[in-house]
Amino acid sequence: MKLRIIAGEYGGRFIEAPTGTTTHPMGERIRGSLFNMLGDISGKTILDPFAGSGAISIEAISRGAAHAIAIEKDRKAQLVLAKNIANLGLEDKITIIRANCRAWSEANQDKLFDLIIADPPYNDLQLSTLALLIQHLKTTSTMLLSHSGRESAPTVNGVVVVDKRSYGDAALAVYRKEA
Repeated sequence: MKLRIIAGEYGGRFIEAPTGTTTHPMGERIRGSLFNMLGDISGKTILDPFAGSGAISIEAISRGAAHAIAIEKDRKAQLVLAKNIANLGLEDKITIIRANCRAWSEANQDKLFDLIIADPPYNDLQLSTLALLIQHLKTTSTMLLSHSGRESAPTVNGVVVVDKRSYGDAALAVYRKEA
């Protein structure tokens, strides 16, 4: 399966998506809406905790983000992610972390980001992991969560929902870290 980068420096380029059911690539329409909601992300640091193909990290870099950390625990997805980053020559802009999000978070509590874009598997949102990831947001920074459109935006301590949108089977919730 091929995914298209929507806009920016790499707009129109295609990347691979992992096969199988361990990951679910975010659709182009939802990804486009997500980045439209965020607006200008130039110079921002991004945490992509459920990276899969790397589409979110790559789209962010394409739109001017300074750096992204892409965390992925599935070995097959890691290989596709690394190939996508190498094919676009983004090794200096996107760091791949081969780990479980929770383990990485606990070992890197001092790492802070301007933006977290979380797209966990819909059948396992891992709310306790999402709650841990909040500590990695800079004050008044944003976390965006992709979740099933059949459910309301989950409540996560330490952040408030500032926007939410539904797109049928998928939904986006934007959280802001409280000062």
